[in-house]
Amino acid sequence: MMDWTDRHCRYFYRLLSLKIQLYTEMITAKAILNGDKHRLLDYNASEHPLVLQLGGSDAGEMSECADIAEKWGYDAVNINVGCPSERVLSGSFGACLMKEPYLVGACVERMMEACNIPVTVKCRIGVDEMESYAQLSEFIKRIADSGCEHFIVHARKAWLQGLSPKENRTIPPLNYPWVYQLKQDFPSLTICINGGVQNVMEVEQHLSQVDGVMLGRVAYQQPYLLSEIDHQFYGESKVIKNRENVLTKYMNYIQNEWEKGVPIRSMTRHILGLYHGEKNAKLFRRLLSGKTVELSHLNEWLNIVKN
Repeated sequence: MMDWTDRHCRYFYRLLSLKIQLYTEMITAKAILNGDKHRLLDYNASEHPLVLQLGGSDAGEMSECADIAEKWGYDAVNINVGCPSERVLSGSFGACLMKEPYLVGACVERMMEACNIPVTVKCRIGVDEMESYAQLSEFIKRIADSGCEHFIVHARKAWLQGLSPKENRTIPPLNYPWVYQLKQDFPSLTICINGGVQNVMEVEQHLSQVDGVMLGRVAYQQPYLLSEIDHQFYGESKVIKNRENVLTKYMNYIQNEWEKGVPIRSMTRHILGLYHGEKNAKLFRRLLSGKTVELSHLNEWLNIVKN
């Protein structure tokens, strides 16, 4: 979710669900160490529980970032070794690291030494020439031997040569049974599944086999489905019962951030899917897709739905 789940997006998601665990977009270790830490790492306190997702392969740099993550108040830190972006090969992070389990293990060990928050790993079921479940199992075992107890597994391979990042999200077939098998073979590990999950019913089905489910682009495209999570899986009443309540709260956030100099469009781009499947959804997207976007457009929308 690089360039997608920034702090504004995550604040919006928290309005929809009080219980889900939120992840940052993947941020490279080098960017954190050499860039503007406040721009990259700051968040709203309401976002907890919140995980910092890192990209990198230098154990020293990753351990420094783990220490920073803990000091910044993150609840956990995640190593992404599943991203198929074209940037991963030149940067030595993401899915290409599945070919180097000992390097990933070294990063895990150093990070765990540097912080007291959980260190987790997100991966694919394979990459390029990795064709068998035995290879996936061996990868998980090696990283688990380094101390990692929590894995999020995208149930698709990644083809770094021949497929674009977009194609890597759809063309390699989903193989949920391999992820289920990991949970059976490593019962003491926390195994979460990712990839292709479209609704709450599918979440429930996966939870009969694994410990957790990560939602990616479906949450971005249809964010209101997150409003069902607390009620369905945590026994909570729906604190926010309709889209207009969510939108009104988010508008207050937009106003506050805009007064600090944040462009409105950088915040409204995350809510284009709020009315997905609803009457006049196209009108909502059109109001927020013009050359200029103002809060008045959202007020106009609220007047439309009230009437």
